[in-house]
Amino acid sequence: MTETTNALGAFLRARRELVTPEQAGIPGGGARRVPGLRREEVAMLAGISADYYLRLERGRDRNPSLQVLEALARVLRLDQDHLAHLMTLVCEAPRQRRRRARAEVPPPGALNLLGSLAQPAVIEGRYFDILAANPLASALSPRLAVGGNQLRDLFLDPAEQDLYPDWQAAAECLVANLRHSVGKDVDDPRFIELTGELSLASPRFVQLWARHEVRSQYGGRLRLNHPLVGALTLNRERLDIGGADGLKLVVFHPDQGSVDADKLALLASAALPAAVGRRPGDEAPAGSPRGTGTASETTGSTGAG
Repeated sequence: MTETTNALGAFLRARRELVTPEQAGIPGGGARRVPGLRREEVAMLAGISADYYLRLERGRDRNPSLQVLEALARVLRLDQDHLAHLMTLVCEAPRQRRRRARAEVPPPGALNLLGSLAQPAVIEGRYFDILAANPLASALSPRLAVGGNQLRDLFLDPAEQDLYPDWQAAAECLVANLRHSVGKDVDDPRFIELTGELSLASPRFVQLWARHEVRSQYGGRLRLNHPLVGALTLNRERLDIGGADGLKLVVFHPDQGSVDADKLALLASAALPAAVGRRPGDEAPAGSPRGTGTASETTGSTGAG
């Protein structure tokens, strides 16, 4: 079965392969034909029959009890994010496949707020499409502009990779964020389009996606190596936008009185001339993701991607 039709089994199998026998308290003892734990070992440690666990992995049983899920989470060493994701994969009710993706359009109030901020900020969609950006965000990275996608840029654009001294960690984090964002809604056309493109072009994305890592989108520290101001450390906050399901306002800000604040002020002064007479999201460059709304569009449900 594919991940689309057996999401629970794909998740259990991937996480099982990441737990070593030593981590589970089982002596390694000789060569093993499979990475991580065997199915029989997971079943034994979770207190369920091997046959029942096999049915779970093969999609023949998709309604395990809460006690079974918690036992599997313990054996597979799942944290709260992974356990919450696991819970979304059970009791899958049949749903009609979408024929077209919904457009993602930032509400006017969020656009007004974005335009008033003195810090780099963007509005991003569910799958990290840039729906609107202020001029300072584009000064931070030219890829932080309407029509861009942060995942695609991070994996496929060498200039964006050079911006991150911790590129590997940033890539792992964003893929885990994507897994959390999509949940079991893996038939979303925009999600299929994006992951299909990345799977064809980036072997590293394929490796990371297969791990089934899940991580909520928390705020944190971001280290950059900017071509104009050098090393730059900013705080990144991702804030939910009310009334706009899945859209977030992302703000990058330095510690007050820091060297990073001075460097960001220098970038702001350089970006000021380009910002005159332009509002965030007024223009969408060629090649913007299909179906993602820009600030100049009216709210609607047409479009694909």
